[in-house]
Amino acid sequence: MIESNKISNKGSIFKASRFCVAPMMDWTDRHCRYFHRLLTRKSLLYTEMVTTGALIHGDQNRFLAFNKSEHPLALQLGGSNPRELAICAKMAEDYGYDEVNLNVGCPSDRVQNGRFGACLMLEPDLVADCVAAMRSAVSTPVTVKSRIGVDDRDSYEELALFVDKVANAGCKTFVIHARKALLKGLSPKQNREIPPLKYDVVYQLKTDFPQLDIIINGGVNDLVQTEDLLQRVDGVMVGREAYQNPYLLADVDTRIFDVAGSIKSRHEVMDLLLPYIEEQLQQGIRLNSVTRHILGLFHGEPGARAWRRYLSENATSPNAGIKVVQDALAFTYR
Repeated sequence: MIESNKISNKGSIFKASRFCVAPMMDWTDRHCRYFHRLLTRKSLLYTEMVTTGALIHGDQNRFLAFNKSEHPLALQLGGSNPRELAICAKMAEDYGYDEVNLNVGCPSDRVQNGRFGACLMLEPDLVADCVAAMRSAVSTPVTVKSRIGVDDRDSYEELALFVDKVANAGCKTFVIHARKALLKGLSPKQNREIPPLKYDVVYQLKTDFPQLDIIINGGVNDLVQTEDLLQRVDGVMVGREAYQNPYLLADVDTRIFDVAGSIKSRHEVMDLLLPYIEEQLQQGIRLNSVTRHILGLFHGEPGARAWRRYLSENATSPNAGIKVVQDALAFTYR
């Protein structure tokens, strides 16, 4: 059972969306999010994408349960059936999520075969119907994450038409990955790197739709770049860099949200995380399920390589315990 600490008003979520950590499959699970929350209290965190089928026909608690400390937290849904999306949005609201986000950006074959993700950009009327159904079912904000186009359907006019139709259905916040998606011939990884970034397209959306909250995603690697982007759009979403170099998040609250206070050191973060790891071990969770998310904590610091190597080699054992983490910390410097 989760403990709800819901932030229900739109203003709070908009403020949190000034900086977001992207939904990333196999990465942003509940252990990752708990760890990230120790680094930043204000950023908006996202779940991995969860399909409507998994929620309706599977173990809801497995996919939806979270620690109350993870707020503000958004659930990302994958699907294209308006009725099913409405049902799942209501589940998310009942669990206390602060936002429900519809994935209209993932280009993987598996997602295309399920008729959701980036291929939905080719069906703006259907996406509008999905958003309208979700909005009618919940008071929680419903947002959309998309690309700037798909294959050769990447004109600005088509993107603007998509945004206009979906906005009229009730979506007021768009997270835009500033690359188009190529649905054939590229892997999801290549789709994050090969299509060129076109930030100017996202800037133009903000100019043409000033009433909407436009969040930019793609290629963001540091907070200096984040601060520059925030001069042009309403928010910034960071993905792989926040995962691979998580200590980036330690400066977010002071620099992006103007929150006064001291920044936790890496070791202070670990002092807070160790009790959580022990609790998870007591519940039968394997050590590696948590430690795989913290390998990059000491990125660029003395002892970082030894820290990563020791955890990678020892945390996967079925009997690995908290001492593995403590021993790995001995390679780093306070």
